[in-house]
Amino acid sequence: MAMWDLAGKAYNVPVYQMLGGKFRDRIRCYADTTESPDPKVFGERLKARHEQGFTWLKMDLGVDLVAGIPGTVTHPEGVSLAQGDRTQHMFTGIEITQKGVEKMGEYVAAVREQVGMEAPLSADHFGHIGVNSCIRLGKELEKYNLAWLEDMIPWQYTDLLKKISDAVDIPIATGEDIYLKEPFLELCRAHAVDIIHPDLATSGGILETKKIGDEAQELGVAMAMHFAGTPISCMANVHCAAATENFPVMENHSVDVPWWGDLANGIEKPIVNKGFITVPNGPGLGVTLNEEVAKQHLLEPGFMEATPQWNTDRSNDRLWS
Repeated sequence: MAMWDLAGKAYNVPVYQMLGGKFRDRIRCYADTTESPDPKVFGERLKARHEQGFTWLKMDLGVDLVAGIPGTVTHPEGVSLAQGDRTQHMFTGIEITQKGVEKMGEYVAAVREQVGMEAPLSADHFGHIGVNSCIRLGKELEKYNLAWLEDMIPWQYTDLLKKISDAVDIPIATGEDIYLKEPFLELCRAHAVDIIHPDLATSGGILETKKIGDEAQELGVAMAMHFAGTPISCMANVHCAAATENFPVMENHSVDVPWWGDLANGIEKPIVNKGFITVPNGPGLGVTLNEEVAKQHLLEPGFMEATPQWNTDRSNDRLWS
């Protein structure tokens, strides 16, 4: 990201121009919304997002929402429903019953009643349930016309993702944990997913993510973008999204953080304005880091210092979600 920014500033052109030009002047965003076990409360929160200007909505939809109701989830004693003890989905023994599927459908129905059917509504974080449970749940949710079901199982299992995709008439998405274009292309060539969802900060950077999007387009697959980070990283995503034709929407995890936009100088504020980000036309990424604000919000002491403590496994980094 930094090298593209420097190159753009050296040539006095925005990064999107070096990627071939832009398809759009604004980038549509969705924002995760705080979960509630009460679908009416959660629906009200999503409706508030819509009133903020967000035209694409996102919800978490885990089996933990219904697990307190007897007869909804089958699982081995001692296995966490939320994370499956970090065991890959197919090996946890967690399965949702028909009653559980119906109760989760009722939850989504109550949410849709609040927000209507017009806005795209994506869903994620189902719990580490098996493939057959994914299919049962997906079939139940078809009537609510969800925009995508995300990371139902780990992305490495192309054939199993295709089994889910073929059985369920809702787009299937994955990709936030994938590094470099080759695994994305395997999923796209097999049509195991309908939407890929790379995180530019970990998929290989600006050019690699642009390549991922372009090659997915040739195979008829859309590329949404996973993003949770600073405004500097956000602008890298924005330039890539602007230059990628098959792009529908980008995540932003920071719309409720009041000082987030203050981390960047040289850009229109608020950065996320009524659900959209304006593509900057300045050279490079079009922004600069506000170091003083960054220093005020450090998670740990030290600014631009060596961080050998990060060499140990404490960042929750993982190969799959």
